[in-house]
Amino acid sequence: MKKLIAALVATTAIAAPAMAQEISEFRIGILGGENAQDRLSKQECLREQTEDLLGVETKLFAPADYNGVIQGLLGGTIDMAWLGASGYAKTYLSDPEAVEPVLVKVNTDGSYGYYSIGFARKDSGIASLEDMKDKTFGFGDPNSTSGFLIPSIEIPLATGATMTSGDYFGEVKFTGGHEQTIVAVNNGDVDGGVTWADGLGDWEDGYQSGALRRAVDAGLVDMNDLVEIWKSAPIPEGPFVLRTELPEDVKIKMTGMLASMNSIDPDCMYNVLGGESKGLMPITHDAYEIIIEARKLKSN
Repeated sequence: MKKLIAALVATTAIAAPAMAQEISEFRIGILGGENAQDRLSKQECLREQTEDLLGVETKLFAPADYNGVIQGLLGGTIDMAWLGASGYAKTYLSDPEAVEPVLVKVNTDGSYGYYSIGFARKDSGIASLEDMKDKTFGFGDPNSTSGFLIPSIEIPLATGATMTSGDYFGEVKFTGGHEQTIVAVNNGDVDGGVTWADGLGDWEDGYQSGALRRAVDAGLVDMNDLVEIWKSAPIPEGPFVLRTELPEDVKIKMTGMLASMNSIDPDCMYNVLGGESKGLMPITHDAYEIIIEARKLKSN
């Protein structure tokens, strides 16, 4: 494994400055959405490979919410993370120079979009947004693209009402993350909610990748107990970002390792990306201008 990864980045690494700045450790942030232990265990393969590649101690950080990762990147205490598009937008709007988007997840059909999926329990009798009137609706995290930003814009267009509790939905609440929303709906703590999925494959599998697929893999839900009640327009998948101030050779090595992981270690890539994919491809800031504008509108 070490030799394969080293060979892939050798040619580009040579191009780095001979007197490259050195780092003493590397810190990877993991967004919320699952319990911390699950997040850490699924990313352990990434931690090990990063440590082997860079030759420095590598640590995983799984803050309780999305903002913990965002603030870590802004404050220089986290070096790399896979952000949602809205999380990247917040980071960029806070400090345009803090991070660089480098790679994005590619779906099995070659696209790099996903969806916010509205869902409810099948036995609740809820089959559409119309059936959710006066019911309890669950968002995930305020900095989640699919768990808040996009549905908070698109659902009011569909209902003709705001997302304020008592306006259309009886109550609107935050659950804390994608996994929490899925569990809350499955347990009947909220009547319906939103999460993310690539929208490919079968509903019964939790689609091919996303929070529903992770929940199925973890044995948390049987998708036959749930029903889809709403689906957003396609959303651009969020980027893997690196802290801008990292040494160039570190950024080159990490980008090369992640870009090649799907062919070298597909099991690790499956764990990191939450399901089936074609791995990662290059992405730039321009892909997220529309999400940045959406965040600006929400903050006004």
